[in-house]
Amino acid sequence: MMTEFAYPQLQLWIGGRWIDAEGRSTEPVINPATGGILGQLPHATLGDVDAAVAAAADGFRTWRQTSALDRSRVLRRTADLLRAGAENLATVITLELGKPLAEARREVETAAEMFEWAAEECRRSYGRIIPARSPGLRLMALREPVGPAAAFSGWNAPAITPARKLAGALGAGCSIVIKPSEGTPAAALFLARALEAAGLPPGVANMLFGNPGPVAERLMEAEAIRMVTFTGSVPVGKHLAALATRTMKRGVFELGGHAPALVFPDVDVEVVARGAAAAKFRNAGQICTSPTRFYVHDSIHDRFASAFAAAASELRVGDPLDPATRMGPVQNARRLVALEGLVRDAQENGATVAAGGARVERPGFFFQPTVLTGVTPACRAANEEPFGPLALIAPFRDFDDAVAQANRLPLGLASYAFTRDLATADRLATAIDCGNVVLNHWVVSFPETPFGGVKDSGVGLEGGSEGFHAFEQVKFVSQKSFD
Repeated sequence: MMTEFAYPQLQLWIGGRWIDAEGRSTEPVINPATGGILGQLPHATLGDVDAAVAAAADGFRTWRQTSALDRSRVLRRTADLLRAGAENLATVITLELGKPLAEARREVETAAEMFEWAAEECRRSYGRIIPARSPGLRLMALREPVGPAAAFSGWNAPAITPARKLAGALGAGCSIVIKPSEGTPAAALFLARALEAAGLPPGVANMLFGNPGPVAERLMEAEAIRMVTFTGSVPVGKHLAALATRTMKRGVFELGGHAPALVFPDVDVEVVARGAAAAKFRNAGQICTSPTRFYVHDSIHDRFASAFAAAASELRVGDPLDPATRMGPVQNARRLVALEGLVRDAQENGATVAAGGARVERPGFFFQPTVLTGVTPACRAANEEPFGPLALIAPFRDFDDAVAQANRLPLGLASYAFTRDLATADRLATAIDCGNVVLNHWVVSFPETPFGGVKDSGVGLEGGSEGFHAFEQVKFVSQKSFD
């Protein structure tokens, strides 16, 4: 089926030039379903980083003067090109990430919608006229692009996350230097090639890969970079935020999550349990908004746990290019080691493995869909985001107990709750301390909606008009006419 597909050449993209290894260090890109090498990725030198910053500074001078209508046309053409190449991009995502092909196709469509939304929104980025205190005085608040941006994205949404950052920055009139994950580079490079083909001027967007620490620190030191947008772990996000303050860069940080899901006794237990399992094991649980801590009313806890474990056990795990597969591998071997450690620790602290709990014995990085019951706050998995196919189920007594457990951690990215009672739903929307509260379904964000966390889960918003404005600054202009 995929024998004719050729994995693309891996390069850097700086100032409109495609740059091969040419003596630079490289690292292998691994297919998580086989453990085999897909290609060799060149690492940017510090000189390459400096060149990308210079190109972004030059590109910004051109792009900020480009009309919103012309920026919109480039972004809309980019969306069209992504849809035209959807099958190839989906295959790249599946090869690099291990996500089943059907899920990868949906990711491509969402990435295209990111560019489409930004194409529409950049024509609606209005300032305002403020009523003046005296005749002949005009007070204006004008929106302007903040400047060249540095962007960092992880491997778990290799098209969506870079698309959100690229589309927001470019739509607002910013230039950008983006460093996607070294684990999934070809997916991000596909976006870069679409932007180039759509007519984006050279240097307005630049794409680097390399040793994350030195590349990030060089970008954060650069005076020309005026903001940073980061998606990744809490420790790295806090480190970059500290670096950003040295040169007063604006920051948007979407960091880790450990999403609670509250299930109240007035729902169809089996239906919600099956939906919960499908949501939990999408992308092998490697989603920052993945529901992980399931708190279920004690009157229905056992029924829910049984139905959830049965649904998990029925999931077909295997080759992500096989249409029958419902869950592929985790992205790298480190996740396997981490998951094994979390399961072992939970068992030592009294938890029971209701489904899965171990590696799948085959080539690649496969782990069984795993469900733990009897979980208490004493185990690591209850406190550390597992970022894999691991679900925890525990009971709650009443509304206050459910909310207390949901809010227990210093994280607040996504949360879910299921109830037929509108009064309970309204109380939950207020009581859960989280950036995104999802009631009675499992979809956290859309291109047109704001997305971000609170507490250790981040600062600032991506998506929607709020995320678009993150790449803008407001200039106040006060003008008095001569008598």
